[in-house]
Amino acid sequence: MQKKTTMRDTFWNRVYELAKEDRDVIIVSADMGAPALDKFRSDLPGQYVNAGIAEQNALLIATGLALKGKKVYAYAIAPFITMRCFEQIRLYPAGMNLPITVVGVGAGVCYEESGPTHHAVEDISILRILPHMTIYSASDNQMTHSFADITYRQKSPNYVRLDRIVLPNIYPDGTDFSEGLGILRPVAEKTIIATGSMINTALQVSDTLREKGISVGVIDAYSIPIQIEKFRKATKNASVLYTLEEHTLPGGLGSQVCELVMDYNLPLKVRRSGFDFSQGYCYTYGGRMEIHRQYDLDVESLVSKIEAE
Repeated sequence: MQKKTTMRDTFWNRVYELAKEDRDVIIVSADMGAPALDKFRSDLPGQYVNAGIAEQNALLIATGLALKGKKVYAYAIAPFITMRCFEQIRLYPAGMNLPITVVGVGAGVCYEESGPTHHAVEDISILRILPHMTIYSASDNQMTHSFADITYRQKSPNYVRLDRIVLPNIYPDGTDFSEGLGILRPVAEKTIIATGSMINTALQVSDTLREKGISVGVIDAYSIPIQIEKFRKATKNASVLYTLEEHTLPGGLGSQVCELVMDYNLPLKVRRSGFDFSQGYCYTYGGRMEIHRQYDLDVESLVSKIEAE
């Protein structure tokens, strides 16, 4: 696996390897291109369907194939394959508990130049409420590679959330991603729990605060819903959890954590950081980091927030 490969190509390269051994593996693409998909389409044309710019139809095709025993991956830009297709996902993969993996590229605001139409900032909220659905939010290529294998083996619907850019590898080869939570800095009284690309921000915040003599743990929540026993075990040494997500606050990772704390009466305080769109969507341009600064998701703002408590 090449360390400078995008998550998209890392994922599809692994699915290609699986598809060569299993003719039941099918990709349904909503007119999306990628070097890894070019190879798949060329070598395995009978296992590749281009539905055109018609994401809802792509989900319907995927449903028909899944009902015939195929292991289907439906792929498009994240907001379009989730929000545009919510009714189809609700009724078919989730409603019928079918082994369809919805794959979205462009998690959070990594299509920063395209504005709110292309921001995938509600996808976790809307999909985590559905029955049988598991969301996999990737933070590096080791994890992305593993997600291809995990979703291939599962018998229920999944959503794989991929970043658009090349992110640094965090996890070593051979990491087991079946737990749903990864501890990247020892859990301390103050601990950040983040998902997706924001794990890199969480690590920078933790390292900055360590230089100031403040220990801050980091937990990667890469699988949602979070299992309570795994969450309880991971957070047993924490007093305050700082949730961090490139996603709207309502219904996202922070909401999931608050639900666990409330429902199971856990002795934890929760402080959420994410997008507050109560006054409208984000039309800020100038790059992803500029958007983060506007919503206090940058390293400096987060360090100040945690240091002050």
